[in-house]
Order: sequence, then C-alpha cells, then structure tokens
Amino acid sequence: MIYYKTKDEIELMRISALLVSQTLAEVAKELKPGMTTMQLDAFIEKFIRDNGAVPNFKNYGPKGHEFPYSACISLNDAVVHGFPSNTEIKDGDIISVDVGVFKNGFHGDSAYTFAVGNVKEDVLQLLRVTKESLDLGVQQAIANNRIGDIGWAIQEHTERKHKYGVVRDLVGHGLGRHLHEDPQVPNYGKRGNGLKLQAGLVIAIEPMINMGTKDVYTDKDGWTIRTRDGKPSAHFEHDVCVQKGAADVLSSFVDIEAAEKANPELAFAY
Repeated sequence: MIYYKTKDEIELMRISALLVSQTLAEVAKELKPGMTTMQLDAFIEKFIRDNGAVPNFKNYGPKGHEFPYSACISLNDAVVHGFPSNTEIKDGDIISVDVGVFKNGFHGDSAYTFAVGNVKEDVLQLLRVTKESLDLGVQQAIANNRIGDIGWAIQEHTERKHKYGVVRDLVGHGLGRHLHEDPQVPNYGKRGNGLKLQAGLVIAIEPMINMGTKDVYTDKDGWTIRTRDGKPSAHFEHDVCVQKGAADVLSSFVDIEAAEKANPELAFAY
C-alpha cells in the first residue's frame, strides 16, 4: 500500500526531517577522536527528546530482535545499522550516523557519513561520490518518472563511473506515519522501470556505496551490516517528496556541512 501525502502532511513531515538534520548538525559539532559511539548515541537521544520528539529507531524491529539504541552508528566497513558501543572513534575513521525521529505523527529519517581527522584521500573520494549520487538520485524523484530512474542515476555514477560496489541487500523506502512504507527504493536499476512516481509520495533515498565489493554480511550482533571484503562504505540519506518539475527535499545538509566545516576534528571532503 502506497500512501500519498497531503500538503499539510508534507509540512509535518518536513518538521520531522529537519529535526533529524538538526540532530546530525549537532553531531557534526561534537564528533572528535576519543568519543565512544555509545556516548554519541546518548547525546543524540537527549537532543531528540529535548526537542519534543522520540528516537524512532529505538526498540524498532520484530519482537525479540528490537534495535536497542537511538541511532545507527556505523564505522568504516560497517555499511548501516551499526551498534553503538564503547569503541572509541579514532583519527582516520569514517562514521555513518543514521538518525530517525517521530514527531507530530510522522517520521523523519536521514543519514550522513563523517570523516574524522586524517582520512585517506581515496576514502574521502568514496564519500564525495556517494554524496553526489544522492543528489543525482534526488533529481530523478519527480512526477511521471519511475523508481528505476532513481536507482539508475545512483548506480551509473557510483558503480559504472567510479567502479564502486552498490549494495543490493538494502534499499531506500517510503516514509510517513510508518518508518518503512512502500515503495522500496533501490540504489540500482534501469531507466523507465518500476513504479511511476506521483506527486505527494515521500521516500527516503539512501545510497549505500562500498569501496570494493557490493557484497555484505550481518555481524554477530544481528544488526550491523558489514562489507564482505572489509573495505569502507559510505551512506547518505535524504527525505524527499516527489513533485512535478523538481523534487522537494524535506531534510537538509546545509547546517550539517557548516558544522562539519567548522569542526577542526573533521575532514570536510566536499
């Protein structure tokens, strides 16, 4: 079932999406070597609750296999769904921070990959290309295009042009009153294939791009997804409303980028 949003619902979703963006901007201010990912998770949960929302990842999932933390924090070869822990963030790490909130009856969901300290140039290039592919995917999220156009744009830039691995096992998704709604939004595909996009559809577009193989596996914690070859992975995500002519991006990287650039502990790759 696909739920198309009214103008009022879209504005409520924008509030949730922008709160996620603000949370990630606060992360960009705080990130530094020596901080543990568990400390970062606690910081994220407090900021979300202080702003009148609920961290929607916490306790998400089937009974007996719920995600126990407020954010997915994935280091280096972890693609997504990383468990916060007492592991310290080190100089040279990349760290994907995926955050969701529930506010005013609607979900927001966005992710950003940060480069901490002296990150190798080839890894910074992976981040640049992945972020560029998100923008290219967003450009295809317009009425009368098809889902395959989004995936094609991402795959063309990352896999065909730069020879990276596009993860097949995980995809973007619809978003609204539920964290995961129809349709699925793969980061690969053929132009002109799949569901025809209509105005009012809100989707989370989230390229997950590996430096090496596209293949992944699930870690022993049952949640963290890692690259099969141990090479780094990057992840960026926007909440996007399909419209005629141009997509309406509900989340924003503007404040995140400004905070990232101002933090001397981070490498500004873009």
